[in-house]
Amino acid sequence: MSPAPAARLVLASGSPRRLDLLNQIGLQPRAVEAAEVDESALAGETPPRLAQRLALAKAAAVAGRHPDDVVLAADTVVACGRRVLPKAEEEADVRRCLALLSGRRHRVHTGVAVRSGELVRSRVVTSAVTFKRLSEAEVDGYVRCGEWRGKAGGYAIQGKAAAFIRAISGSHSGVVGLPLFETAQMLSGAGLPVAENWL
Repeated sequence: MSPAPAARLVLASGSPRRLDLLNQIGLQPRAVEAAEVDESALAGETPPRLAQRLALAKAAAVAGRHPDDVVLAADTVVACGRRVLPKAEEEADVRRCLALLSGRRHRVHTGVAVRSGELVRSRVVTSAVTFKRLSEAEVDGYVRCGEWRGKAGGYAIQGKAAAFIRAISGSHSGVVGLPLFETAQMLSGAGLPVAENWL
């Protein structure tokens, strides 16, 4: 059974993963609209603050076109310490990311913002992810599979990279791109109780 449309929900993201996650909890936004914002970090900005600022900026960019709706936006930042890993677009990007992640624990910060009229809610959900030590053959195989393209930190935990994850502490869906527990709570607070859409 497909999710019922949530009449007032707009997803300010072009990420198919975030849409799939909303569908998982029974929500089908009435509109999906990618927000075009500069994702560069500011000088001295910590990874959690970057994730929160970008989520708020994305929500604001789309909310002006949907003044009567509840706008949901998110941004995911993968970081080793204070170093923000890029969204991998080239093979060199993913190889650098995997070299940093191999055998180490890193943090994934996902900022979530919900706007309803003048009311704005936001929070950051942080999860710790530990990679196994990767062999050269494993890195080569992952590069060949191509699922890393456009992924923060150069990997997709919901895909083949799951075989590299030794441990995770926090929100699995947050690492994918949208922490569902926290998102459901925020949407309910904005007048869109999630469970009511299951009927």
